[in-house]
Amino acid sequence: MIPEQIRSTVRILQAQGCNLREISRLLKLSRNTVRHILRAPDRSAAEAAPCDAQTLALLKPCYERAGGNVVRVQELLAQEQGRKVSYSTLTRWIRQAGLREPVQRSGEYHFEPGTEMQHDTSPHRVLIAGKTVSTQCASLVLAYSRRLFIQYYPRFTRFEAKCFLAEAARFMDGTCPRCVIDNSSVMVAAGAGADAVIAPEMAAFARTLGFGFRAHRLGHPDRKSRVERPFAYVEHNFLPGRTFRDFEELNRQALAWCREVANQKPKRVLGMSPEAAYVIEKPHLQLLPSVMPPVYEVFERVADLYGYVSVETNRYSVPERFVGQTLSVYKYPDEIQIFCRGTPIATHPRLIDKRDARSTLPHHHVIPQRAPRAPALEEKLLRAAHPILDRYVAELTERAHGRGVRQLRRLLEMKRTYPAEPFLAALTQAQQFGLFDLGRLETLILKQVAGDFFDLQAQADDDA
Repeated sequence: MIPEQIRSTVRILQAQGCNLREISRLLKLSRNTVRHILRAPDRSAAEAAPCDAQTLALLKPCYERAGGNVVRVQELLAQEQGRKVSYSTLTRWIRQAGLREPVQRSGEYHFEPGTEMQHDTSPHRVLIAGKTVSTQCASLVLAYSRRLFIQYYPRFTRFEAKCFLAEAARFMDGTCPRCVIDNSSVMVAAGAGADAVIAPEMAAFARTLGFGFRAHRLGHPDRKSRVERPFAYVEHNFLPGRTFRDFEELNRQALAWCREVANQKPKRVLGMSPEAAYVIEKPHLQLLPSVMPPVYEVFERVADLYGYVSVETNRYSVPERFVGQTLSVYKYPDEIQIFCRGTPIATHPRLIDKRDARSTLPHHHVIPQRAPRAPALEEKLLRAAHPILDRYVAELTERAHGRGVRQLRRLLEMKRTYPAEPFLAALTQAQQFGLFDLGRLETLILKQVAGDFFDLQAQADDDA
């Protein structure tokens, strides 16, 4: 494609009286190329034609109806007015008509070492335990060296913000006096931009680490571009091809990625890696306090009838003697501590990525063991009479409901009613075939009695 500047130069030389050969020699173009340029119509004049009043009258209502979408304006003009206008010409007409402000050149920000850090969050979809989960990626960047630190959370409240800022300060081994943020409700209690009022608890926590928050003005995200740009890098470099067991493993791999990949990669604008630039910036950072402020929240909870206290929809067990009492629950980043009048009574690992789950310590809820029942009187009378009878009684009580008093009482009655030898012979046969129906057992006893003690056939012959 021949550049428009060359086309314009060829036409200017022709207007000055230069012939085809001179133009070809001066511009080092072939004569056929020069002929092609001169024969082609001058499209720049036609394309640069201003929008006439009639078209402008049609353009304004279409632009308002389309909500500023130029593609939709192009479609409305073609459908309703039958006018087909190229996209570039239409955008130029819209700018000339003052319907859209021209794009302003982006400025640049320069920061001295140790003067500013920037913080922001971005939603990311992460594969955790085989399931895609919505997470919040929190990031902090030193504006001069561009050293990056990221962590992931299932949600991002002021509690998570404190946890993240404390970890980021440890990672950077210092802080800058100014931290630029957006106008989200996590840090900002009211207002926006220069009029933003930082939440008192967040401002107090930041002071303990030696910095203060500053919100950029609305619609000006470029003010914290140092932290905005790495989110796409994180999403397309760190997350693809990685799976995680839980949030602990996710944040462990994120920290390793920051140390080994993100902060080691040279940046053209720096002429070095962020880790190398951090060596220059480190002496200018503010030192951390000798004792880092603990991050925790305190709740008052009443132990329910099941022996649990509830924190963020999850339930944590307490000893049974505290059921119904009001307890103090301390929520830390990694654990839940439960106190009764200042005395610790339980410590649980915090359930971070779960809802409606339970954490039960083994010594809290002891399942009462039912005392073994005393054997029935009938069982005592049947025992120790004969080994065969003992085995049959044991299996009969095991199969019976409860202590099997009715079955044992009937068996005792049979023992007392029938002779011992046929009784034991019938028990041996019943036990061999797994027969524990006492009615059928009595039938076997009667057969034994009839065969051994009564020769019914011989008696019949004598009677005859």
